[in-house]
Amino acid sequence: MPRGSPRGETADIGGRRLRLVRAGPAVTTAPLIVLEHGAFGCASDWAVVQERLAAKGLRSLAYDRAGLGYSDAGPAPRDGRAINDDLEALLSALGEIGPILLVGHSMGGLMVRLFALEREHALTGLVLVDAVTPDVFGLPGGGAAIRSFGRLLQVVSKGAKLGLMVPVAMVSGNPIGLTGPAGAEKRRIHGSAPHAHGAAAEVVQWPETSRMAGAIELPRDLPVAVVTAGPHRGRGPLKAIQEKPAKLSRAGFIEHVEASNHANLLGPRFADAIVRGVEHVLQAGSR
Repeated sequence: MPRGSPRGETADIGGRRLRLVRAGPAVTTAPLIVLEHGAFGCASDWAVVQERLAAKGLRSLAYDRAGLGYSDAGPAPRDGRAINDDLEALLSALGEIGPILLVGHSMGGLMVRLFALEREHALTGLVLVDAVTPDVFGLPGGGAAIRSFGRLLQVVSKGAKLGLMVPVAMVSGNPIGLTGPAGAEKRRIHGSAPHAHGAAAEVVQWPETSRMAGAIELPRDLPVAVVTAGPHRGRGPLKAIQEKPAKLSRAGFIEHVEASNHANLLGPRFADAIVRGVEHVLQAGSR
């Protein structure tokens, strides 16, 4: 695990512990907003978004998936179904039986989509933040790029065991633009060998997770907000598959944040777009 004291707390999910960070009011009738990070990510990624949600009086939870950040490793394979088993165990351990609103960034979009398809937990809706969808494998070179990313992370994992990621993390470990304790925490995690190993284990299972998440379409009555990074111009095929879940929903919302990129969309300049997506889903779910 990374050195340094993590923010938040840990919860036992049956002999293993997951790190989580809660924000917002302790008591509220609104759904709990659960934030699912992307590949090589962690709960720290959501620090700005959680701060903005709390300012709106909204309660949120971000967590490190098993083997990432400050969470204990989980059993193989680390596919979306295993990850969602852990999330359900975490919600149960915390006594969270009410409705949740799921927000997924990047590869986390596959996890929240699969959760919506397979789980019976009361669900208000989804917010997909520059998210991966199952259709990405249909893009020219999409599958090859993902498999290459998996191989790259395996190499990174080996290098991290030798401490090679520590100096890299000092330079490139915080592309979101986090500040204060969350920024320092993100850099520590980025340089951690167990974190790199856990991330590689997830990405190796990306094709299988994508297959499961793409088995059927999301229910049309489920509110879905899509927030993407960068302009639509020149990215038509990618934007089309990102927009698809919102366009198929009877309560869809789409916003392209032109000046942002995949990482800093979560940061101080652009996080309000994600909050707007959350607010849309909450309003649609209350009708």
